[in-house]
Amino acid sequence: MYDNKEKINEHEEDFDDLLNEDDDAACEGQDEFDVEAFAGKVGQVADENGLYEHYRFVADKGQKMLRIDKYLVNCIEGISRNRVQNAADAGYLYVNNVKVKSNYKVKPNDVVTVMMDRPRNVLEIIPEDIPLDIVYEDADLLVVNKQPGLVVHPGHGNYHGTLVNALAYHLKDNPDYDVADPRMGLVHRIDKDTSGLLVVAKTPDAKTHLGLQFFNKTTKRKYTAVVWGTITEDEGRIEGNIGRSLKDRMLMTVFPDGDNGKHAVTHYKVIERLGYVTVVQCILETGRTHQIRVHMKHIGHTLFNDSRYGGDEVLKGTTFAKYKQFVKNCFDVCPRQALHAQTLGFIHPRTGEEMFFEAPLPQDLIDLMDRWRSYISNREL
Repeated sequence: MYDNKEKINEHEEDFDDLLNEDDDAACEGQDEFDVEAFAGKVGQVADENGLYEHYRFVADKGQKMLRIDKYLVNCIEGISRNRVQNAADAGYLYVNNVKVKSNYKVKPNDVVTVMMDRPRNVLEIIPEDIPLDIVYEDADLLVVNKQPGLVVHPGHGNYHGTLVNALAYHLKDNPDYDVADPRMGLVHRIDKDTSGLLVVAKTPDAKTHLGLQFFNKTTKRKYTAVVWGTITEDEGRIEGNIGRSLKDRMLMTVFPDGDNGKHAVTHYKVIERLGYVTVVQCILETGRTHQIRVHMKHIGHTLFNDSRYGGDEVLKGTTFAKYKQFVKNCFDVCPRQALHAQTLGFIHPRTGEEMFFEAPLPQDLIDLMDRWRSYISNREL
């Protein structure tokens, strides 16, 4: 059904950005964490066929003859018989180190192993009852309006309380959804303090199809941001390679010479000018880590209250104490970078229907804009 699966593998480095886009958790600690060394300590080493052992069972001496698909359904919590049969068809089921089909009958003392083409997730993802604002859901996917402050994926320093933990709980009764299987789940990310829309694939086919749409830039994504300064042009295009800063590995930066980083393009349109800040709509042509935040800073319009990139200081305006207090109050009203993933459009992976979703601005951004409107209104009197 999906003729372009190989495109992801051909451009794996670029495709990875879909799952790193604007994600603070994806950046923190990665360079210090030796995944390969850690995996080796827990027995996560590939065999000569490039497969990793996920499960091992030894049949009891009194085991009655039983098909291996039924046997494994009894052994592995939450697994479906259909998934076991798919694993057998893919050549992932072994008995006594010999590959078997799903109709193999397990006998006493058989050593049954489930091998996969990827290592087991080094982090155990615990289902957690975290409220989700689910905009849409069907058998193939769901769309979530993520609240600010929620980390998307477990990572360095954030092993609990994430969107993935919430999804694991929400889908805990779905036997075909495996939260540890990278072939399903999050198709893209936004960072902890960015609010807005995300699509989650509930099947491997859905993730492949949706991932290709992001890779081929056929999805429709618009962000709303409040940035420092008055943007004089009504609209514009920012192009500049984005990569990790050579001075601070926690930051991304633009490399104007194009010799470093990855190609990145952001389009913007002014929505409203509010004195010393501007409300803009941003459209991503590419999806690089921190792209909007880095590109807007690059043109001199850092996102309002973006602490990582210096937006949590008074960058424009007067030196009066009263104004500084006003800005501080604005920081308190919106205690994060003022960025919201407002619209998301894509083609449904099964039906071919064009889907389009819009998440209203969260209250903190509404309150922030109202304060600036009030400020410039009073200033003009």
